[in-house]
Amino acid sequence: MAALLLSHSSRTWIRFGLCLLAALAACALAGWGMRNVFFARQLDQLAQNSWRHVEFYRMSLDSLLSRNESLPRILALEYRLTDLLRDPANRARLDAANGYLLEVKNSAGLNAAFLMDMDGLTLAASNFGLPGTYVGHNYGFRPYFQGAIKGQLGVFYGVGATTGEAGYFLAAPIKGENGEAIGTVVVKIRLEDFEEALVSNGNPILLADANGVVFLASVPELKYHVLTPLTAGALAQIDLSRQYGAQPLRPLGMELRLRDKPQYLRLALPGKPEEGYLAQSARTGRLGWSIILLSQTRQEQQVALLAGAAASLAVAFLLSLVIFFRLNVRRYRERRQAEAALRQAHASLEARIAERTADLMATNASLEEKVTALKTTESILRETRDTAVQAGKLTVLGQMAAGISHEVNQPLTALHTFADNAVELLELGKLDEVRENLGLIRQMAVRMGHIVGEIKSFTRRPSPERLAVEIASVVYQALMLIEPQRKRSGALIDTRGVPEGLRGWADQQRLEQVLVNLLLNAVDAVSESPERRIDILAERRGGQVRIVVRDSGPGIPEAVWPRLFEPFFTTKAMGRGIGLGLAISRMIATELGGCLDARNREEGGAEFTVTLEGA
Repeated sequence: MAALLLSHSSRTWIRFGLCLLAALAACALAGWGMRNVFFARQLDQLAQNSWRHVEFYRMSLDSLLSRNESLPRILALEYRLTDLLRDPANRARLDAANGYLLEVKNSAGLNAAFLMDMDGLTLAASNFGLPGTYVGHNYGFRPYFQGAIKGQLGVFYGVGATTGEAGYFLAAPIKGENGEAIGTVVVKIRLEDFEEALVSNGNPILLADANGVVFLASVPELKYHVLTPLTAGALAQIDLSRQYGAQPLRPLGMELRLRDKPQYLRLALPGKPEEGYLAQSARTGRLGWSIILLSQTRQEQQVALLAGAAASLAVAFLLSLVIFFRLNVRRYRERRQAEAALRQAHASLEARIAERTADLMATNASLEEKVTALKTTESILRETRDTAVQAGKLTVLGQMAAGISHEVNQPLTALHTFADNAVELLELGKLDEVRENLGLIRQMAVRMGHIVGEIKSFTRRPSPERLAVEIASVVYQALMLIEPQRKRSGALIDTRGVPEGLRGWADQQRLEQVLVNLLLNAVDAVSESPERRIDILAERRGGQVRIVVRDSGPGIPEAVWPRLFEPFFTTKAMGRGIGLGLAISRMIATELGGCLDARNREEGGAEFTVTLEGA
């Protein structure tokens, strides 16, 4: 009997031990799973915050680099640099070039500016006469020089071969009278201010080139480390261009391959133990650089551990409740009350679900009515917009009426004269001269038909279809329509900046209306100016086509800027405009998938730019 009791007691303890182990395993598994879930969510939130920081620094760096890209092209037009390239031995020209480069360096806040001949020899520099001057040194091995002599914008970042100071180099070719390059002008920009701004972030931020070499970092000890092992070709290219001088390129201690999505890694920074980081990167710049933000995950790990511990405690608490209720199975009355309460809650929930379903059905019906009303409103808006565009055309046509009538009256007068001459010559039997008069009459009729055809084409309500139109053709059609106003104002319109063959996606009639509005405004702006000049330029920039209308007028007053594109706002005298031209032009440009912008030029006058998608 004692043996039986002992055996039963042993089985009880064994069963209790197994249950206890199962409970501990369940708590540990729940804690581990919750920790992983919370850590993943924390990393997602950290990745979103990190991306905003990376995007901010990327936009700041792009802005810093892009705003200086046009500077070397402008310097390439300076006659003092061209004169020195033609006569390098002329001391006066050398002094003039050195002085000009020093002035540009100081006014533009550059690190340096210098001039090189076709062999890469530096002839003049902003640091002439100083220790470490570039004058007399040959930098023909630099990629920025090799790109510039090919007619491109040379871009390069590296350690200075003479000064040892790193910088961002921009080079542009200087062309002679025959259009071929005769030299190169280079500007150097230091990025130390941008690097100092990275330190304020708190987390390590790296700026790596296309080969994975870190050349800027908020942690100085990480500079000139490589993210991944360099290939033989990359090493040869770096050595050939002397990009980083004598700096040893050491491995970072871990292999970081740049990806589109963030990645978690463990890294030991100088003077710190190894810990986890979330690496977030973004591409930037012309040279394929990458900005990498290493965000510490210490706090996220702590939160995940707390969440795991809380989950373990919660599971332990739930298991305790289960045990408690199993030990109180005899409390039948309380369990019956609990079941009754559960049935009541279920009934209440079903009632709330039915009520909510009815509310959702009513909301859905209301939403359908609003969608129908919205579609009706959109249709009305589309018709109103097309009417406004057509009204703008008729307004411009009214402004051109006097000039066009003059253009038509001239051929009509000539027709009468040639017809009378033909009758007299026919009576005299001079058939050859009669034939010549009839030919002139035909030319006048063709001319009148061409003018009337352009007016009909301009006033016709266009289709919204976009086609690949030739920009030069649209410009010439618009010029024909405003020719009477141009003659009356005495303005000179220069279209040499509009190349043949340049095409953009647009509706030809609507684009013609935009150009007519801009040209009429330009003619009015220069009508009382000493220099009555209007320039039209067109160019392809990336995947876009830009059409620029510049005038030599007084520019746009400061008080007009806030309302420049506002409908029915005009600064013209009564009867000369109703204020729809610019508003309709911007609307048309937007419908064509582009935009219309305006600015005042530093040298005087206004500039309007129409941007379209290139064809």
